[in-house]
Amino acid sequence: MATTPKTMSTNVGGMERMLRVIAGIAILYMGPGLGLGMWSLIGIIPILTGSLGWCPLYIPFGISTYKSQ
Repeated sequence: MATTPKTMSTNVGGMERMLRVIAGIAILYMGPGLGLGMWSLIGIIPILTGSLGWCPLYIPFGISTYKSQ
C-alpha cells in the first residue's frame, strides 16, 4: 500500500508571518526607488511564505517557528 506524501504543514509562526509580509511589501515598494528595478520582485517571496505560513527552506534544517495549540 502506498503512503501519501506529507502536505505543506505550517512551519512559520504568527509574528514571523506578519513580519515577512510587511518586509515583502516594503521591498516591493522601495526597490524601484533605490534603483533595484526587477530585483525588487524578490519581495514576492516573503509575502508568499508569510501568507501561506510555510517556508520550504525550513524543511531541510528541521526549523519550525509555529507553535501548535
